[in-house]
Amino acid sequence: MKSFNAWMESLSDYMSDKFSPVANRLTGNVWVKSLQEAIMAVVPMILVGSLITLISILNNFFPWMPNLTPINQFSFGLMGLFVAFLIPYQVMQHKDFRDRRLIAGMTGAAAFLMLIGPTFSEDGASITFTFERFGATGMFTSIIAGLAVAAIFNLFAKLKMFRNSTALPDFIIVWFDSMLPILLTLVVTWLLVDVGHLDIYAGIVTLFSPLTAIVQSFWGFVLLYFIGAFLYSFGMSAWILFPLIYPLQLQGIQDNMAAVAAGHPATNINTWEVLYSGWVGIGGIGATLPLVIMMAFWAKSARLRAIGRASLVPGVFNINEPIVFGAPIAFNPLLMVPFWINSLIPPALVYWALSAGLVPIPSQVFQMWYTPFPFATWIVSPGIAGLILLLVVVALTTLTWLPFFRAYDRQALVEDEAEEDELATTPDVAGAAA
Repeated sequence: MKSFNAWMESLSDYMSDKFSPVANRLTGNVWVKSLQEAIMAVVPMILVGSLITLISILNNFFPWMPNLTPINQFSFGLMGLFVAFLIPYQVMQHKDFRDRRLIAGMTGAAAFLMLIGPTFSEDGASITFTFERFGATGMFTSIIAGLAVAAIFNLFAKLKMFRNSTALPDFIIVWFDSMLPILLTLVVTWLLVDVGHLDIYAGIVTLFSPLTAIVQSFWGFVLLYFIGAFLYSFGMSAWILFPLIYPLQLQGIQDNMAAVAAGHPATNINTWEVLYSGWVGIGGIGATLPLVIMMAFWAKSARLRAIGRASLVPGVFNINEPIVFGAPIAFNPLLMVPFWINSLIPPALVYWALSAGLVPIPSQVFQMWYTPFPFATWIVSPGIAGLILLLVVVALTTLTWLPFFRAYDRQALVEDEAEEDELATTPDVAGAAA
């Protein structure tokens, strides 16, 4: 035990002193931060799509209800277009070139529309787009387009066509200063798409297909979830991985939707719906809800019991910051170990069950992560099989937490009693002075 504690202490020191500063610098980088914020900004559109999925369940009981699919298509289905606008907008915001952030955003959207390869009629009176390219499958195209436009605008941001003393209004100066980066962006895109006849969208999809395959594999599914939990146990947000993994998860669920609509089975398991709405993240990353319930109702330590009860309502809605930092789990070797185990074994079990066809793979977007289990499970995978798998995961995570909880509760109880004894033996200074 001593050697284990020493190993945990050295690991904790390394993560705090070496790894965490590097991670913080990475997430604080203007380009990474802008990418994160751009994706986060479109989350409400995804939630609207999730709400439509929830409402569409009623169609099974009330066939007369209208088909609300177009609302999903023009919210979740336009993710790529939104991100292409938001990335250069956010970069210009953080670079303090706020007077050209809207123009940069519009240029990003224009470049994205050109890159997804629309076709024009012979008379030029109509244009045709492949709609799926606007959504999650076009996310990497939109990210590359947005970052490229942001880089061009950043490069030309200090170029001034007029002196500061000019009498022209500021907005007219911005117009002329922005013309060159706009022109350069659109000319280069035109040369690639219309002159070079390159399908940039298809090329980017092909380029990222190995990464997609890794993420959707068993080891990609399990290890990426574990890495997020591992970082979280050292106080670092799992959002560090967000810009890389989330677009792939969105692409996964959109591909599942398209496959089912075409009469084929869903195949992508690494989606938000599986991890945080279906089975794995019960109470939040690391499946902390069983621990919260144990603390709230079984703990002998008054301190742990109070923490558990304070964390109960957030835990039911899959918000586990109170228990992660209140128990705490973070930097606490006794609770970090089961936290890690519950970030490895349940994902492995869920992946096996879904890939074996024992439980239907989710094929509708539903990212209302705060929806309590088992309701969320039923929504993403209606049927008894999904609920049975959830019960197995709950039992497994509970058994994993139980011995560590008991040990920690005994330790906390001793600490509570020692503190009470210390308070009882401490002289009342104020009373003695009186």
